[in-house]
Amino acid sequence: MNRPQQITVLGATGSIGASTLDVLARHPERYQVFALTGFSRLAELRTLCLRHNPRFAVVPDERAARNLQEALRAAGLSTEVLHGEAGLCTVAAAPEVDAVMAAIVGAAGLRPTLAAVQAGKKVLLANKEALVMSGALFMRAVQASGAMLLPIDSEHNAIFQCLPSNYARGLAASGVRRILLTASGGPFRETPLAALDHVTPEQACAHPNWTMGRKISVDSASMMNKGLELIEACWLFDARPAQVEVLIHPQSVIHSLVDYVDGSVLAQLGNPDMRTPIAHALAWPERIDSGVAPLDLFSVARLDFQEPDVERFPCLRLARQAAEAGGTVPAMLNAANEVAVAAFLERRVRFTEIASIIDHVLNHEASGTADSLDCVLGADARARAQARRWLERGGR
Repeated sequence: MNRPQQITVLGATGSIGASTLDVLARHPERYQVFALTGFSRLAELRTLCLRHNPRFAVVPDERAARNLQEALRAAGLSTEVLHGEAGLCTVAAAPEVDAVMAAIVGAAGLRPTLAAVQAGKKVLLANKEALVMSGALFMRAVQASGAMLLPIDSEHNAIFQCLPSNYARGLAASGVRRILLTASGGPFRETPLAALDHVTPEQACAHPNWTMGRKISVDSASMMNKGLELIEACWLFDARPAQVEVLIHPQSVIHSLVDYVDGSVLAQLGNPDMRTPIAHALAWPERIDSGVAPLDLFSVARLDFQEPDVERFPCLRLARQAAEAGGTVPAMLNAANEVAVAAFLERRVRFTEIASIIDHVLNHEASGTADSLDCVLGADARARAQARRWLERGGR
């Protein structure tokens, strides 16, 4: 390709967006920012636009679009500001775009990510909820459009790097026995169980190894993040839930492993920095500098592993049950978790009640087939309503 690749960054103001823009800026001859999107950090989005001069920016609503448009014009930029979900889908599917970083957190990222897939783009998937909610629909769209889907989660990117090139024929045909997802265990890995009732949002967001947004940090603390990744891995790699195991690895140096039938276990290692999987996916099948320091194994010194305790991490158990149930159950799991985590961050519920809310929703909402986007979004809406009723009734 003689011209720089045009990149849309969905969720540019989050931690993944920041890491993506850092990698892009290191290779101006290869990449050019086509569009940036933001939701709540609009002052940061303005700064990013001034720095990267994208062709488009997308904000939540018309008023925010008008304000940002005026500010950018006053600064001499020709960036066109769009708004809403329609604007997100436009910049995800634009003919000029070569690759889309899908980094909008939660269910809000589903439609624009799917728009990028349907347009046949190279999609760098950091929004795991898109696959959790609508895995079958999403993967069918990938096959139908010829889109290239590359995982950005450090765990799934590690698995992708450790699988053989022919894994699309199926794991068994490729000699794969198991996929091993690693997890740090988060900030509460050794916290006494009785103390979990009283942990604060600040404590939950203080991840020991990674710098992430508040929602995903809480998911990591509860290990729901790993549960969602388990579901995502099943869709990405055509695996059964029983073929995906989770192990706690506190150092976060081994990002995941693949176990083969001949006894070989391949692992991908690296410093805990999201620029590594981002650079890998951006340049694949080539390799480019990510700005990440080389891994110093002498400094790491040791690698520890332990089995997750489902009493400590009930969200992991609920996610595995949802993966096994299939249909709309994963979408309901994700929706209930989003409501519960938001309530915890607002100090309306205790940390341990996150799992209680999710369990309540899964036990009180009927599952169905996820054979259309309307079915998926309907299940998502019902689960959110049920979770909010739990909050209104104080858990009754």
